Amino acid sequence: MEDLIINDQIVIPAEELEFSFARSGGPGGQNVNKVNSKATMNWDYQKTSAPLYPATMTRLKALASNRITDKGILQITSQVHRDQPQNIQACRERLRNLILEAMNPPKPRKPTQPSRGAQRRRMEDKRQRGEKKQGRSARWE
Repeated sequence: MEDLIINDQIVIPAEELEFSFARSGGPGGQNVNKVNSKATMNWDYQKTSAPLYPATMTRLKALASNRITDKGILQITSQVHRDQPQNIQACRERLRNLILEAMNPPKPRKPTQPSRGAQRRRMEDKRQRGEKKQGRSARWE
């Protein structure tokens, strides 16, 4: 198996990616009952030799929080394809996309204020609702 290339600077060695296989559900007819086509990839992201920044590792942990085991191993599963090599490739591609997504820092939110027209329309709507509710009250004097 070859190394997983994330980009031109980050490469995950193939030795760090551990695969296990099981029978999968889904399409495939009787073949599903005979072939171990479901692939599960385990990667110990905390002990990796890939040069990932601490901020990237933090974002990766947040993005994949439901895929990380108690021992700190990132687990990715694929059973969409009918054969094992395609499921292995799908696991590798998911990991690559996950790391690329973690490498992009989120855009900082710029606080904004509503426009003067929006404020005026809101206050006018509030006034109209208040008048409508005032008109509903029964006044017996």
